[in-house]
Amino acid sequence: MESFVTDAINLKSYNLSESDKIMVMYSRDRGLIRGVAKGAKKPKSKLGARMDLLVANKLMLHKGRNLDTISQAEALNTFNATRRNMDKIFYSMYISEVVNNFGVEDDPCSAVIFDLLYEALNTISHAEDKIQILNAVLKFQLKMMRVSGFSLELDKCLCCRKPIENENMYFSGRLGGVVCLECNSHYGLKDIMHYKLRDYLSVLANSEFDQISEYEEKANEKICLVSFELLKSYINAHSVKKFHSTDILQEVV
Repeated sequence: MESFVTDAINLKSYNLSESDKIMVMYSRDRGLIRGVAKGAKKPKSKLGARMDLLVANKLMLHKGRNLDTISQAEALNTFNATRRNMDKIFYSMYISEVVNNFGVEDDPCSAVIFDLLYEALNTISHAEDKIQILNAVLKFQLKMMRVSGFSLELDKCLCCRKPIENENMYFSGRLGGVVCLECNSHYGLKDIMHYKLRDYLSVLANSEFDQISEYEEKANEKICLVSFELLKSYINAHSVKKFHSTDILQEVV
């Protein structure tokens, strides 16, 4: 059988039998992949914990007609600190679901998306408080949607295309950006966005995970949560799949 090796992050799993699992993973080379982890549920399985969710592995798989078979797995990162904190678990679940919903098989952007997810999960794992967790999630949301072809328009009004500078505006997740106060008479949007919140999101969209901007240092939990909800509505509006983790997140936030 043809075999291949790839780095992949576990997103979802399904029981196939009493001892086997079907793993849904996002790989660096092939985008979304699905593989059977035979015997993974057995106590002494060589795959075992490597098939837990939110684990990054180097895998060897054998190609199958419908499903590939995972023959070897070497853990690259278990994001261990995440498993001791409920906020880290829930937000990591959320971003992995975003990748599952927007990722595709043989994704031409697979390397970029894999690295983005890996960096976000790693940053969340090492975060010292909820604000740091949320800043990492916000960066991920903004960057993931840009890679997926749904860049958020934060600088110009979606209607008249005039730049919006030091003035408040309205935000629409469905439209994918901001609308000036004057043009909103055509839309009737309710979510007002302060221009400083827009500036904060613009900086996050263009900064790396290991960069801590002045905006991030000044952000409080309320600002982070408001921003998260705005971006979540934006992502939900453009996803063809329903989100399940957001029901749990609603209780967390």
